[in-house]
Amino acid sequence: MGIMDFSKLLAEVNNFVWGPVMLVLLVGTGIFLTVRLKFLPWRNLGYAIHMVFSKRDKHAGDISPFQSLMTALSATIGTGNIVGVATAMVLGGPGALVWMWISAAFGLSTKYGESVLAVKYRETNSVGEMAGGPMYAMKNGIKNKYVGRTLAFLFSLFVVLASFGIGNMTQANSIAAALSSSYGIPTWLIGGVIAIMALSVLVRGIRSIGFVSSIIVPTMAAFYFLVSIVVICANIEAVPAGIAEMFRMAFSVDSVAGGIGGSIVASMLTSMRWGVARGVFSNEAGLGSAPIAAAAARTDHASRQGYVNMTGTFFDTMIICMLTGLVIASSGVLGTVDPATGKLVSGVQLTILAFSTVFGPYAKLIVSVSIALFAFSTILGWEYYGEKALEYLIEKRPVIMAYRVIFSLVTFVGATTTLEVVWNFSDTMNGLMIIPNLICLLWLNKDIAEECFDYEEHVVTFEKKGEQIDYQGESEAAEDELAGQKS
Repeated sequence: MGIMDFSKLLAEVNNFVWGPVMLVLLVGTGIFLTVRLKFLPWRNLGYAIHMVFSKRDKHAGDISPFQSLMTALSATIGTGNIVGVATAMVLGGPGALVWMWISAAFGLSTKYGESVLAVKYRETNSVGEMAGGPMYAMKNGIKNKYVGRTLAFLFSLFVVLASFGIGNMTQANSIAAALSSSYGIPTWLIGGVIAIMALSVLVRGIRSIGFVSSIIVPTMAAFYFLVSIVVICANIEAVPAGIAEMFRMAFSVDSVAGGIGGSIVASMLTSMRWGVARGVFSNEAGLGSAPIAAAAARTDHASRQGYVNMTGTFFDTMIICMLTGLVIASSGVLGTVDPATGKLVSGVQLTILAFSTVFGPYAKLIVSVSIALFAFSTILGWEYYGEKALEYLIEKRPVIMAYRVIFSLVTFVGATTTLEVVWNFSDTMNGLMIIPNLICLLWLNKDIAEECFDYEEHVVTFEKKGEQIDYQGESEAAEDELAGQKS
């Protein structure tokens, strides 16, 4: 099989993995869990956001609930929020943004469910750190051991392979492309700086990643929020028409854009496909990656961390992606044709064009800095995912330390080369993670529901009245008992 044949095969697999069938399964699982949990993830969204900022640090775990969320957000808030949204709006029309939002609404329940299972079935490793995520839920939760261990093995393998692509090389490449095209900085220099910075954080493990993420993520999110709001306010007259156009194109069979993006042509199905695909790609609900960070959190109940981690989907897609979408929609640049190529302006160039309507030449700087920070934090978060998946496959500390070093050095390769095959391969591995994860979520939906209703009855009802509950339920009692047996 030649390189071309392999590349073609990869592209076909990739089209299936990120195609309509998978997207229907993803959103379908989200809808099923939302109904199964009696819409509690929606009803308790305000409570969940409040939980993010409450301090509870005395329970078993490696990092605080806030640091756990920031580690998960560091991996999810990436180039997809800037580049992916722009691409989705060009390929799927402005209506793609509405479908991104809809998929995120059901993704709340998916993210909640997978995080609950990750905490419920986590273990303690040889150096006293938490080890958890979908692979441990599959191994410890699914009664049929053969099925559980096979799914866990496949999931872990896909995570390790995806971590080098989607969580490493593509991100380093985005940073290098943004900084070298805007300011002419050599890619080898950018690659070297990224590698050194990544190594200095990663070699010290999850506590270091959690600490750095808890500084970078809120800072960069606040910065991006502010500059986006400035653009939206400057173009405020165009916002109502822009929003109306989004909803019209999201649900209309008639496919040509009117007020914004006059040259964009996209049917409702196209809008749906690109909106859902980019939404999932951005917030990772159903992917099974964020629960690995959730499992490291100090918490008194699996459901509490489920709610905390669930907000990641809200912050990522419902706020940051929405901001990018509104910046593009209100600035009137969607549908702009590049005179040099004769093609529609898309991706990062479209986002820069939108920001330049207010910030002029400084738009390049704003978008480049945002991409660099977003992408670097993604590298940190994904290293942790890959490390935990590798730890599940090979329980040897030297291997883990070697992975941290190799992972940091690979960022240099990503920054200095463009490998189409690597992109497609990592994209495919990323998508393949979904299959064992969804099977696990549906298989263990009873466990998720039990944890959810138990927590609602014993904690949420009281905490909404202003009481502070420190819950010692069956799950934590069982966890303590297990720890006692191991020691």
